Amino acid sequence: MNEKFTQDEYDAMEEVARGPKGDRVSARVGRNTKRLAGLKLFSVARNGRVTLTDQGKQVLFLRHCVLALRALTTDPLAPVSDDIAQFLGKKSHILPRAEGGYELSDKGRESLADIENQGR
Repeated sequence: MNEKFTQDEYDAMEEVARGPKGDRVSARVGRNTKRLAGLKLFSVARNGRVTLTDQGKQVLFLRHCVLALRALTTDPLAPVSDDIAQFLGKKSHILPRAEGGYELSDKGRESLADIENQGR
């Protein structure tokens, strides 16, 4: 997927992923539902309930991976969830450090540079 998302759209996806707090969706989710449902990231049920599709979950996961890579460039002890660390480790983007935390591999730095050059 080569779509660029705004911070508001990412926040709406995060909110939907956490689940509804009440009967109604928030203004943020309401603003972004039409576009994200059109991109098949949201699913809207007949009763109006908005859920994140598998494709939406994948977009959020990749977003979390990019945020983890960015965090690790400045702080090797930055918290990284186990599933993100496992994925980035399998892809050889990060390497565990003996003193704890992770460091970016050359491949991880190249990937992050490509992402930054694309403006994401």
